[in-house]
Amino acid sequence: MAYKEAQYFLQKDDYVQCLLCPHRCHINSGKKGLCGVRENKDGVLYSTIYGEVSSMAMDPIEKKPLYHFYPGTEIFSIGTKGCNLRCPFCQNWSISQDLSARTYYKAPEEIVSMAITADSIGIAYTYSEPTIWFEFVKDCSKLAREKKLKNVLVTNGFINPDPLVEMTEFIDAMNIDLKCFNEKTYKNVLKGDLEPVKESIKIAYEKGCFLEITTLIVTGLNDNMGELMAIAEFIASIDKRIPWHISRYYPSYKYDKSATDVNFITEVWESGLKILDYVFTGNVHPSYSRSDTVCPSCHGVVITRKGYHTVIKELEEGRCALCGYDLGIIT
Repeated sequence: MAYKEAQYFLQKDDYVQCLLCPHRCHINSGKKGLCGVRENKDGVLYSTIYGEVSSMAMDPIEKKPLYHFYPGTEIFSIGTKGCNLRCPFCQNWSISQDLSARTYYKAPEEIVSMAITADSIGIAYTYSEPTIWFEFVKDCSKLAREKKLKNVLVTNGFINPDPLVEMTEFIDAMNIDLKCFNEKTYKNVLKGDLEPVKESIKIAYEKGCFLEITTLIVTGLNDNMGELMAIAEFIASIDKRIPWHISRYYPSYKYDKSATDVNFITEVWESGLKILDYVFTGNVHPSYSRSDTVCPSCHGVVITRKGYHTVIKELEEGRCALCGYDLGIIT
């Protein structure tokens, strides 16, 4: 394990309190917090995963998913292991929930060099939960910024305000997973809280971080129109141009209910577009895919997508080339 003294903790008489996420774990000496990767060693909190990489790949930026942040480019993507939530339907459970997952050490300088060699636009911290990797993401991102690379965070948003504000100093874009809009579900099923995630979305937007939102529509959990439209309304209350990705769930990990009804996903897409400028479907058969960017003003097709093949058609410096509408797209 690559130990690194952690940020955001308090030393108490016989334990440390981690202040990175809303769990605010009280951790006795020799023990770890709920995330499983922050350990109290003799009264000092350490990250046990600094530089520990479980996965890396060059991915289309659309796979994060980010549809309006340098569309059509590729980004060097890395992940570690561990998570501070316990979603029973986790699609990446083999690295987020299984702390025995194999990792290998990479220094920040190595990661940045690999991204440059791969001709990437930057580095995406993804696959498992990157906020619990805070110290490594910070060091890596700052070095990447010096080399003119972009930094992207794909996160559940379950982080305290102070570390999140610090992250916005070196993270350019985030996709935040808003898993549902029910406090009881967050608390009883996901083992987290809704309000801190909502606050994270507001903070990221207010601090100028480019933002997109994802909701996995899970059978029997959040697959009701009222709750999902409440999510759309919440996003619109911040900025109706924030893209919302609604993704199809498939049975995984400890959750075996049937895959999400694709017709329902289409209904959510149609209803969501009455509230938001951009709604996209994910993880569905191409015949059900709704992934093109359409101008909300003139309804011209600005960007087409088939799978991860992206074609920019009518886009000029973030505006619709047909009518001049500011689409909020970063290029």
